[in-house]
Amino acid sequence: MFGCFFPSPRALVYSAGGWALIALLFWHFVAGDWGDPTGLSGLLGLEGNTVWVYLYVLLAYAAFAAFWMWYRPHRWSLWSVAGSALIVFVTWFQVQLDVMINQWFGRFYDTIQKALAKPGAVTVEDYYGQLATFLIIAMVFIVTAVLNAFFTSHFVFRWRTAMNDRYVDLWQQVRHIEGASQRVQEDTMRFAGIMESLGVRFIDAVMTLIAFLPILWGLSVHIKEIPVVGELAYALVWVAILWSVFGTGILALAGYRLPGLEFRNQRVEAAFRKELVIGEDRESRAQPPTLGELFANVRRNYFRLYLNYLYFNVVRYGYLQAGVILPYIALGPTIVSAGFTLGVMQQIIRAFGRVENSFQFLVNSWTTIVELMSIYKRLAAFERAIAGDDQAAIEFETGPRAPAG
Repeated sequence: MFGCFFPSPRALVYSAGGWALIALLFWHFVAGDWGDPTGLSGLLGLEGNTVWVYLYVLLAYAAFAAFWMWYRPHRWSLWSVAGSALIVFVTWFQVQLDVMINQWFGRFYDTIQKALAKPGAVTVEDYYGQLATFLIIAMVFIVTAVLNAFFTSHFVFRWRTAMNDRYVDLWQQVRHIEGASQRVQEDTMRFAGIMESLGVRFIDAVMTLIAFLPILWGLSVHIKEIPVVGELAYALVWVAILWSVFGTGILALAGYRLPGLEFRNQRVEAAFRKELVIGEDRESRAQPPTLGELFANVRRNYFRLYLNYLYFNVVRYGYLQAGVILPYIALGPTIVSAGFTLGVMQQIIRAFGRVENSFQFLVNSWTTIVELMSIYKRLAAFERAIAGDDQAAIEFETGPRAPAG
């Protein structure tokens, strides 16, 4: 599943994490003090070393990809290694744009508060100038997001192609394995797509956390106390962490049965589909009693799935809706005491939401993770069957078999 597309997958992931840590430490202790050695920031009229930050991160990703493409030559390394590096870099860049938008919200709402407090305090030019700034950032974000989505689609298809080529080369060996056609056609497609989607969202969550946690940490100085607890240093950070841990725990508890039910669902569906397909060529197969029994298994499993999703969704949506008003509850004492401006409040609300969503990656992705776990179980069993593990055949038993005709 991974080795056919990525060179040494485990080593690649570990080295990527180590390289990211080294690059981050080198920036904070060395490269960040260089100013802008390129001089492009001043030339473009940008503050500080803005251009150098982006160039440094781009060079770090490029160096990592170049090393792996040299160290472990692989048929798909241009897509798997260099492509992954590009996707991660673009995701980081989008997070930086989100930070810019968060800063813009602070300035814009402070401008509105100033304008509403006294007529003529803000000129029309200043007001529309703020909106123009937002449009520029938004347009860059839109263009980047569209191009990244386009590239990611091709990336996913290349991963599916690598898996497909592997299984097709082994087709004469695997064609007799129960469910082989579904594994090769459907599961490879869904596995590659879900893995990339979850991977990008996980990286985005980590990078958003790295970018916005210091912002929320700094903005917490405006919060003198929160309800129930009273005075607490960096209160908003602790509220976001504890609320996210609580949500992850209750969602995991409510949905712990779902992966197994999803896995079984694919098995009973495959048994029903297989009997129908065989019945197209053999009159003795796909008889009403057999089909009735197989469909009863499908119905029974779906009803169990619906019931489990019922209470899972009650917990999930209740938790998410409560999270909408949580920051306003935490900010209540500060708001009524006029402890900050409208612009600062908007920055706090957006930063809190970003940090909270990053910590809630498992909560927001739980149903997708359940689906991925189900697919992974099937492909893992398929791989074991290819390797000659007789016990793996148990995983492909999809229900009662009709007698051969």
